[in-house]
Amino acid sequence: MAKRLYAAGCRWAFGMPGGEVLTLVDALEQAGITFVLAKHENAAGFMAEGTYHRTGAPGIMVATVGPGALNGVNSVENARQDRVPMIVLTGAVDADEAHTYTHQVLDQPQVFRAITKASFTLNAGAAHVIADKAVTQAMEGRPGPVHIDVPISVADEPATGEGILRKPALPMAPGASAEFDAARNALSSAKKPIIIVGVDAMTQGAETVIKRAAEMLNAPVITTYKAKGMLPEEHPLALGGAGLSPNADRVLLPLVSEADVVLAIGYDPIEMRTGWQNPWDPERQVVIDVMAEPNHHYMHQASHNFIGDCTATVGALLPEAPLTDVWAGGEISTARAALDKAFKRQGNWGPDAVFEICRNVLPDNTLATADSGAHRILLSQMWRCDFPRALTQSSGLCTMGVAVPLAIGQQIVERNRPVVSFSGDAGFLMVAGELATAAEQKLRTIFVVLVDASLALIELKQRQRQMKNRAVDFGYVDFSAVARGFGGAGHRVTSEEELRNALDQALQSDTFTVIAAEIDRKAYDGRL
Repeated sequence: MAKRLYAAGCRWAFGMPGGEVLTLVDALEQAGITFVLAKHENAAGFMAEGTYHRTGAPGIMVATVGPGALNGVNSVENARQDRVPMIVLTGAVDADEAHTYTHQVLDQPQVFRAITKASFTLNAGAAHVIADKAVTQAMEGRPGPVHIDVPISVADEPATGEGILRKPALPMAPGASAEFDAARNALSSAKKPIIIVGVDAMTQGAETVIKRAAEMLNAPVITTYKAKGMLPEEHPLALGGAGLSPNADRVLLPLVSEADVVLAIGYDPIEMRTGWQNPWDPERQVVIDVMAEPNHHYMHQASHNFIGDCTATVGALLPEAPLTDVWAGGEISTARAALDKAFKRQGNWGPDAVFEICRNVLPDNTLATADSGAHRILLSQMWRCDFPRALTQSSGLCTMGVAVPLAIGQQIVERNRPVVSFSGDAGFLMVAGELATAAEQKLRTIFVVLVDASLALIELKQRQRQMKNRAVDFGYVDFSAVARGFGGAGHRVTSEEELRNALDQALQSDTFTVIAAEIDRKAYDGRL
């Protein structure tokens, strides 16, 4: 099984071992897959996701029987909702033993069946087949997690079956049809076309055809947060990301409604807030939806639905010559100006200043990760992405505690590339123990913490409902001291000069750095 994972490109596995997975860990290492000891299985899953974003190979999370397996559930469901291929390997008590032994025993396949694309129980006779099924099912269509339960005695058995590798399927595009011709003709005659790009396009590496489509149609491009950078955001047709910001929606949704043709390329609405339910009208507009899987979500409907490869399908739909006289009223430049105004830095200090300063100081090839919270919404609108996966986050499940381990996973793959994570103080506290992992791996990651001693987004919602302040504030933590305690560098900053100095030092440091940027707890008011 380990050899099949190595053949799939996997080079790292993450987890917290117990006695039940020692054989598995040993096999992974012997196959050439380095096992990284995390401090919690949930964080291990996000580190595994981080490696996927840099290698394209499935991430591997390893957990021992019972509590170890259940500790990883959140990151596994995140992989399902955020379309991340992940192989989840859990130790298990042998089936016959489970009938007379109860300590730590539960039906793990039943737990994972609901949150994975498939769940298998390994056996020696079909080990080759199970390993290949796990890899192919994790990667095909919309990627996601696949679980393999590994009974203790099975792990030590020799495999008896023959190796089977399924040939990869070729990219699929719709064949000639009247419906395809109708969609192509609609694009060719469009006067106000608009393009919406999502995670399926990112997964399929469709950035080249997206740039071509934008320039052939002279169409503005809106992306989901995951798809930021599929069209470089410095491009004059790029309108940046959408998903959770009401301020952005006030600019973008009217433009979507005004369009006569909507081309959705790999657009999966699992990332979007309720304002993106039925954002267009297929009775009034021509909507062309190119997707990896059928529309079972009903968040929107389309005039033409095409299931297949984004590059092949969109390439076949495009007109032969660039469109002219589209969006003749200057609507695209007006929208870009409105977005710039909505999310420009407004004062000397605050979260917007932190993000702008970091973007200006850090190199253009920096990889960024974002935790869930108020800061993520503002960051996702302000952080310019000029290449795919420049900013990674949990935008399907929207879980907290993801930015730090995501950054660690990516930094392990690309050790000499700048990697920065952005967390609120609450989310950072959930995974602060992983600073030990960063130290053990000798990483130079920069961890920026927005410190306001509050669950800022929830506190804001509480005030908007005119409710009393309850259960959203907590005590001050000296995060710079925490960093030093784990063997890294730590800085407390309250001004632009201090932040710039801390970033300059972090870029030269030979260890990880935590930068605690202290802000007012009401700093997000009106900014989201």
